[in-house]
Amino acid sequence: MYDRIVAVASAELKAVDPLRVIEGGRLWLRGSGFPVPGASETASETLCTIGGLPARVVFSAPDRMAVEVPAGLDGGPTEVKVPWLPGATLFVEVGVKLATGFHQVDNPAIDRDGRVYVTYSGARGQQAPVSVFRITEPGGPREPFVMGIVNVTSMVFGPDGRLYLSSRFDGTVYRVFDDGRHEVMASDLGLACGLAFAPDGTLFVGDRGGTIFHIDEKGRTQIFATLPASIAAFHLAMGPDACLYVTGPTLGTYDRIYRLNADGGVETIDQTFGRPQGLAFAADGTLHIVEALAGSSGVYQMRSTGKTLVAAGPRLVGLAFGPAGRVVVAGSDTVYGFG
Repeated sequence: MYDRIVAVASAELKAVDPLRVIEGGRLWLRGSGFPVPGASETASETLCTIGGLPARVVFSAPDRMAVEVPAGLDGGPTEVKVPWLPGATLFVEVGVKLATGFHQVDNPAIDRDGRVYVTYSGARGQQAPVSVFRITEPGGPREPFVMGIVNVTSMVFGPDGRLYLSSRFDGTVYRVFDDGRHEVMASDLGLACGLAFAPDGTLFVGDRGGTIFHIDEKGRTQIFATLPASIAAFHLAMGPDACLYVTGPTLGTYDRIYRLNADGGVETIDQTFGRPQGLAFAADGTLHIVEALAGSSGVYQMRSTGKTLVAAGPRLVGLAFGPAGRVVVAGSDTVYGFG
């Protein structure tokens, strides 16, 4: 047991990943000749600073080191330094805390004006004072927007520009007007959760029990496909290929990412995620998926060559892409913005 750092003269800091992080997330430093931390927490925190604040080491090896992003950072481009290697500085983008005090279980939503919508979903049957909040600017007031809906689970903006909500409590999808009033669009949808619109205006709804419904513009409902039941929720996203993409955490070690074609045919495109949650497509058409596995929670970008971690943070559940390349990621009670 010792409280010193053993450094190597040929040490080199080459890269950090992912390039986007939020407080509490795990950041990896890559290189060679990394020092060995001492036994005490104080010694381990002298190995790396982020934005001038010490970052706790959670893993260390000669060629890589994982550190926990400290709280209290301002957000935006932020320096990552290793004091044992003078002059070695790299940068990451730290997410700006937009607001906290929510209960999010799926993706947040962003409207055409860049305003962010988040839920207070609550425990089953819990009647929260506010169902959906609206955030107009980072650190600004969170405005109550929708009230009176129990267990709001998923949100999506429709082709008409209106917000649509699902309630897993009463198995209903609601259409929301500009002033927060709402009406029933469709009901009797089981444990309704994930929502996604097709280009023709058809709405898809994921029932946690394993049914994917599709609903036409007049509210007529049909079964589209069936999948293994989820222990939490189904999360849906419509791809640029007009296929429906679905995640649904189970009790398995790894869960599948599904792609459903226009006829309801089901294909597995990946089965390496632990507890995949919200998913969304960026403007360039790339699929992004939140993995909520303890210890490695983050946002992954999916390409034909495989998946890449692009943002890291604790207890993430969803993400959304907004105007001008803006990205919002949601933990269970806090939302952060990038770009």
